Amino acid sequence: MRHAKKRLIVASVLAASLVASLAGCASAGTGTDGKNGELTLWTHNGGNTEELAAVQAVVDKYNASQDKTTVKVQAFPQSSYNDSVVAAAASGKLPCIVDIDGPNVPNWAWAKYLTPLDLSVDLDENLPSTLGKWNGDTYSVGYYDVALALFARTSVLEKAGIRVATIDEPWTKDEFDAALKALKADGTWDKPLDLGTADVGEWYPYAYSPLLQSFGGDLINRDDMQSADGALNGKKALEWAEWMQSLVTDGYVAPKSGADAALDLENNVSAIMLGGSWAAGKLSTALGDDLSVLPLPDLGEGVKIGGGSWQWGVTSGCADPEAAMDYLSFSLSPENIADVAKATATIPATDAAAALVPGFEEGGDLALFREFSKQFAELRPETPAYPFISSEFTKATQDILNGGDPQATLDKAVKAIDGNIKSNGGYTQK
Repeated sequence: MRHAKKRLIVASVLAASLVASLAGCASAGTGTDGKNGELTLWTHNGGNTEELAAVQAVVDKYNASQDKTTVKVQAFPQSSYNDSVVAAAASGKLPCIVDIDGPNVPNWAWAKYLTPLDLSVDLDENLPSTLGKWNGDTYSVGYYDVALALFARTSVLEKAGIRVATIDEPWTKDEFDAALKALKADGTWDKPLDLGTADVGEWYPYAYSPLLQSFGGDLINRDDMQSADGALNGKKALEWAEWMQSLVTDGYVAPKSGADAALDLENNVSAIMLGGSWAAGKLSTALGDDLSVLPLPDLGEGVKIGGGSWQWGVTSGCADPEAAMDYLSFSLSPENIADVAKATATIPATDAAAALVPGFEEGGDLALFREFSKQFAELRPETPAYPFISSEFTKATQDILNGGDPQATLDKAVKAIDGNIKSNGGYTQK
């Protein structure tokens, strides 16, 4: 798995469940970090050389820009990061600045790990998907996002008589189904569509819940975030589940795909790949002008893609929150955002930064992904229950792809999610 793709993983289903179960009894407490002019910054990028170097460069520039505060970086492996945060919160030893996987922000805010941001920059300039919000407050901000798309060879589509979908005219469900049928009938590909089904974890809700939303269902009723009943097991959700299962039973999708979807597309193992902007550079190099980047299909209620990646926040126990906010404000300059986006091959969070990143400037080869994010991105539900919802949705989707009864599987997930919300008092503000 490419390191850029790992940004989408909460760490693991187990870690996500741990956050959900422990958050209610832990809080940031009153820490000592931030005293004596020193702030500690925690990041999940241990082992991720490019992004860690980009973050360190921003910190170095900030430290050189003034003499009141020194920021120090501490990096953790992504696989252990969430556990480290939960343990530190329980003992009142969180640092002043943390990075957070976007969908976890409401859970950490509810648990009082985080304090609302009070920055000197205008966050209205950011892509909405780069902001973490809960109960009307903004708790985190990111330098970048990523966007999902379909990738294919133009020559393959043309040979099969398949229209090349565009951002203004995406495929309808009927067109998408017909395209898969034509590609399967060609006989070249055993499984013409690669959905990355082997990548169990946060990929499932990130990649597949937008398909559910495009059908008209959802992970939860978003009016009050108190129940998944009707959203995840209603008529539209059932249509999604039956369609997902049919992709396997009709031979279009493998219930467990290969480990590298981009490589399989390059090697003509698949004809269409669901992937992200992180794969564009590699595929463009391999396929050249024959590469088509397509929006996801409109399955009835518009095109939807996942939104929200890693972001930064200030902990509630920080001894000098003003200094922490000052650092975050400094870090959000167009130049800093652009430098991080260049290092990570991600979508810059602001227009000003995008203009500084080759390919993402207006009319650039990669600008399409920024448009996908602007027009189609849907945040995962902004509720403290999300880590638990993520785990249940992943298990349910796996069961559906492997032949489980769609209605019974969805009903089971709804029962578990509603039980979790009820047992946590509705995740209301403490």
